[in-house]
Amino acid sequence: MAQTLASDSFANLTLGQFVGRLSTAEPVPGGGAASAAAAALGASLISMVASLSIGKPKYAAYEATLAGCRAVGSELAAEFLRLADLDATAYAGYSAALKLPRETEEQQSARRTAIQEAAREAAEAPWECVKACSRLVVAAQALAGRSNVNAASDVLVAALLGEAAARGAAENVLINLPSTGDESYSETMRWQVDSMLHDIAATAARTREIVLSGQSQDPEPA
Repeated sequence: MAQTLASDSFANLTLGQFVGRLSTAEPVPGGGAASAAAAALGASLISMVASLSIGKPKYAAYEATLAGCRAVGSELAAEFLRLADLDATAYAGYSAALKLPRETEEQQSARRTAIQEAAREAAEAPWECVKACSRLVVAAQALAGRSNVNAASDVLVAALLGEAAARGAAENVLINLPSTGDESYSETMRWQVDSMLHDIAATAARTREIVLSGQSQDPEPA
């Protein structure tokens, strides 16, 4: 099994290479990495729309928002690619733990502990992606009605990719929780995931509403 290392980061692959690796029988990359990659595309759209709007007199009142969104989009694009690597590495660790020997009681105990620890890591990685997706959809909403109207659909696509990526990453959080062996941790994580997905969906829906209305928005408070 090939783990994703710094020298083999998904960021260094072409899109075609990533898609090709995703389609193989290897366990990584998988759905978590795919979700993070989709979010990276959404974040890049944020930067693109902001760049298409900055410096244009029509959008001068939104200059601070545009500059902030361009920076956030660039930061998040890199972060999502890092999280794609992290997710793949975490799941590879979990997969390796499942293959540990279990012939003796000592081996069984060691394997159980390794699985629980690896499962928590495999849940934490996509959880970081969900949280980053929240920032992505907030940036999309900030741009809606405050950026180049010719790229309004790109703002909406960014929000939709952010929501879809969050839901995909969330499923990878939830599926690993039972293997952590920690019900208190699992219950807290389920609540956090559900709450954040609710907020992300609401923000994406509001972004869609603004974009489809075609109405300009007031500048954000300083």
